[in-house]
Amino acid sequence: MRNAEVIRQWQILREIESSRTGVTIHDLADLVDVTTRTIRRDLQALQEAGFSLFDEGGEHDTKRWKLNAHPFRSLEAGLGVADVAALYLSRSIVEALSAWPLADELRTALAKLEGALNPRMRDFLATLPQVLSTKAAPGAGGARRESVDVTRRLFEAVQDRRVIVMRYFSAASQRAKSYSVEPYRLALTQGGVYLVAWVPQYDQFRTFAVERIEKLSVQETTFRRTRTLPADVFGSSLGVFSAEPEHIEIEFAARVAPYVQGRTWHDSQSVSVDTDGRVRLTMEVSNDWALRSWLLGFGADVRVIAPASLARTLRDELRRAADQYARSIPQSPGA
Repeated sequence: MRNAEVIRQWQILREIESSRTGVTIHDLADLVDVTTRTIRRDLQALQEAGFSLFDEGGEHDTKRWKLNAHPFRSLEAGLGVADVAALYLSRSIVEALSAWPLADELRTALAKLEGALNPRMRDFLATLPQVLSTKAAPGAGGARRESVDVTRRLFEAVQDRRVIVMRYFSAASQRAKSYSVEPYRLALTQGGVYLVAWVPQYDQFRTFAVERIEKLSVQETTFRRTRTLPADVFGSSLGVFSAEPEHIEIEFAARVAPYVQGRTWHDSQSVSVDTDGRVRLTMEVSNDWALRSWLLGFGADVRVIAPASLARTLRDELRRAADQYARSIPQSPGA
């Protein structure tokens, strides 16, 4: 339950920071729905982590807790050139992600960092994009500002454990549906932002692409996190799916072998090379759309050895593609 503890302590920090007059232990206990004893442990843990939390006024539980307005002032002496450069470059890396929910906060933080540097250091940092550049992965496109706003609202709903009601366009059914869900986590991956939420009507976790949320309403109703998500919720997939892994065995042609060998496609992979240069790759991953689309991208340079069901699915898909091109491309004269 470490994840729930971290989220709770983050909520406590946000509440204390946003209150100019401070917050009592009882206020915090009511906010995150735990005992005052748990709050005291959380406050102690946050202090030990370096946050400048202090109490003032009142007696015992009536004391009001506050946060130093500049809790990270001491970092100035501990940041070296490499540290500053890494932070500076992280801006472009993170902003390349679609609908990053804390983009404005990141820009503000980096602006403060730059303001504390002398002009020569700022000039040096300005040259770094010539060394490292980033490109955004394919994302939602179009109304990006709207996606960022929706993501920010989801981010707060996850933190505050608030039920959300949304209208969502389902790619599987090709129609919009209404859902009432308990948001557990936001995941940023493959150029998009995804919401992982418990859906009571289906009694299971489901994943929703933020750009396909057509309407969103954050309710006043809160929920308890009684279910646990793994740290890497999509760990068994090459994409953003959650399913039981299967043993996948694939053979690649020699001409794509260097490319296949040069990358880690999944943590479970094992690679062997045949005498003729062909590469055999085995993985324990879910047999989902992400895996199938990845394999189809290699065309005739890949062959699925196992499972047979996956091989048949790809064969049928390639036949349909071949038939489609046969109908749409006119034959050349004399063919």
